Amino acid sequence: MHHKIKSTVIAVFLITYYFCLPTQLFNDPTATIITSKNNELLGAQIAKDGQWRFPYNDSIPEKFKTCILQFEDEYFYRHPGFNPVSIFKALRENLKSGSVKRGGSTITQQVIRLSRKGQERTYFEKFIELILATRLELKTSKDNILNFYASNAPFGGNVVGLDAASWRYFNRDPYYLSWAESATLAVLPNAPSLIFPGKNQERLLQKRNALLKKLLDHKILDTLTYELAITETLPQKPFPLPQIAPHLLQKIAKTRSGKRVQTTLDLQLQRQVNQIVKNHYNQLKQNEIHNAAILVLDVRTRQVLAYVGNAPTDKSRQKDVDIMDKPRSTGSILKPLLYAALLDAGDILPNTLVADTPSQFGNYHPENYNNTYDGAVTASRALSRSLNVPAVKMLQQFGLDRFYHYLKQLHLKDLTYHANHYGLSLILGGAESNLWDLCKSYAALSSTLNHYSETSSEYFENEFCEPIVLASETIDFGNKSQEKILYDAASIYLTYESLKEVNRPEGDDHWEFFDSSKQIAWKTGTSFGFRDAWAIGTTKDYVVGVWTGNADGEGRPGLVGIEAAAPLLFDVFDILPNSEWFAKPFDAMQQVTICKQSGHRASAHCHDTEERFIQNSGLKTKPCPYHILVHLDKTEQYRVNTSCESLSNITHKPWFVLPPLMAHYYKSKNPFYKPLPKFRNDCLGDNDIAIAFIYPKEDNTIFLPKDFGGNTNDLIIKIAHSKPESTVFWYLDERYMGSTKDIHELAIKPSHGEHSITVVDAFGNEAKRKITISK
Repeated sequence: MHHKIKSTVIAVFLITYYFCLPTQLFNDPTATIITSKNNELLGAQIAKDGQWRFPYNDSIPEKFKTCILQFEDEYFYRHPGFNPVSIFKALRENLKSGSVKRGGSTITQQVIRLSRKGQERTYFEKFIELILATRLELKTSKDNILNFYASNAPFGGNVVGLDAASWRYFNRDPYYLSWAESATLAVLPNAPSLIFPGKNQERLLQKRNALLKKLLDHKILDTLTYELAITETLPQKPFPLPQIAPHLLQKIAKTRSGKRVQTTLDLQLQRQVNQIVKNHYNQLKQNEIHNAAILVLDVRTRQVLAYVGNAPTDKSRQKDVDIMDKPRSTGSILKPLLYAALLDAGDILPNTLVADTPSQFGNYHPENYNNTYDGAVTASRALSRSLNVPAVKMLQQFGLDRFYHYLKQLHLKDLTYHANHYGLSLILGGAESNLWDLCKSYAALSSTLNHYSETSSEYFENEFCEPIVLASETIDFGNKSQEKILYDAASIYLTYESLKEVNRPEGDDHWEFFDSSKQIAWKTGTSFGFRDAWAIGTTKDYVVGVWTGNADGEGRPGLVGIEAAAPLLFDVFDILPNSEWFAKPFDAMQQVTICKQSGHRASAHCHDTEERFIQNSGLKTKPCPYHILVHLDKTEQYRVNTSCESLSNITHKPWFVLPPLMAHYYKSKNPFYKPLPKFRNDCLGDNDIAIAFIYPKEDNTIFLPKDFGGNTNDLIIKIAHSKPESTVFWYLDERYMGSTKDIHELAIKPSHGEHSITVVDAFGNEAKRKITISK
């Protein structure tokens, strides 16, 4: 019975001893820390209890480890959790003095005391600490115990742990501390109240130097190192923690609060981009433009290399708002996606002519930025010059729902309404998106092109994925496929070839922003009301996206992409490594004969042609519709036919002919454009006549202003005729108003209300237009 009781007592004691130590020693909230891809500190957000306490670190620099062991616990690696000799000496000294003069605690015991916050320093508490210290020694390694101490020791004020102390007092990682700095931090937990700017400096200096002397005596330091160390100054006012990527820190803290998170950011690049934003912000704020954001992505890994969520403005200008994922009007930044979709579907070729004339689509009246028109312009040139009217015409031709489907496949999360909600203004900024989604879309296109060239002309199924910002993550691009996922490689390549031409557009005063040694496909955008300025560019290796504007949506004159965003874009590309241009995806292309003037596949009547590579889907486009065969007399001044000339005297010649309205504007920009020659007067059969209204537009509502005398101004109506020399008769509501010849313009003064304008030429050809005159 006696043995059973003894065994039971021992068992209870052992069980109690085994479970006496908490599973988790420290439950204090910790700061949120983000580091670069090389584990360099980017930023820290203070712990919820207001302490600068970094998350647990499982490693300690050798210098600090040596200093703390020499100062606190020289026999740390040789005792079982307590040091009987130290305890005896401390007990004897304390009994002699009648108060606690010496602790005698080992580092293990101090770890236990730090974990048992608020406990009085009594002998009973010391006994409990001793028991728990031995249990901790049995549970974990000496190095882990030392790590616990370094992560949770107080270092003065609201600074807890070695990592926080190193940054607060010396503004650097603890691995880069000198011997003197390491010694300073080693003595602080013993008396953390020593650190106060301008206070207790002499006492702290004595304790630090005493430790350094001990290191010298133990031959850990040589004489020269010691003498240099004791000359180092002590820390003064604490440094602020680095805030190199504050908005990314804010973003990560939402889901990983209190964690140490290694990101994909490149520290040097992030600092350089920060400086670029700061430099340009100082210029932009002169025009009351206060906010900006920049994102840099690695195309191949889809890693975020630099993340600037806002400019270094002030709180009144919402400096803490992360613009990166905020919806903003897209301006023209979606135009390349439409151009690529048209190519991908085989609706156009790169240089197909598209109309650039005044147009109205219901109540929607788009205009080019400079309020001029080319009549006809190649699709590629319309994109590189960012012409609005051709873009709307191409969207109408392609189909709104069809293009909307492409955008939804890109996972643009701010595209929340159905296609008809946006209408044709979708391509000019009628929709909203954000810098993150737009950059990831361009990165996906570039990566598609890279992968196609690097594999056996294959696509990856998970190409259109989210970029990654955590170093622990990698992109799985999925399985390979012979079928395109969204855009085919040739359409992307041809789009980038056009965007590369944006770099030096003719007549552009801002070409100097571009370093000709770098080939970049880039596009700018400006939202309605000058509220948002965009610039996004890509090379084979990098995507850079820039947004500038005001977070509150205030528009400013001069807030346009080429002036407010493009300079930042090029400054960032200047600090990135050069990239080779994208490889041409020959397997997705065909070489065909192209009509140089129209950009269409050459017809039998195209006399000026060239061989060019087009996307495979482009083979279904129709041959050139603008070249016709005309029949001329021997002088080639007049058109003739067999009614007035013998067949042997007729010359057959190809002729480039545009529809009247396109021709009207085209010839003003192209002086070598030759309209069709007139038919000779003695010839019959002139049937190829066309009439088009230049002004007013269909169903237009017009306000007629009054002059200084109070008289209502005239309305100038205007048409284009394929035979300008013809006589044209004008009617307003079936009332004859007059006739014109050669120049077809007429001044009328209609009353308020709805009217119908009719024009009839001498051959009976007719055109009508309805208008409303507003009061």
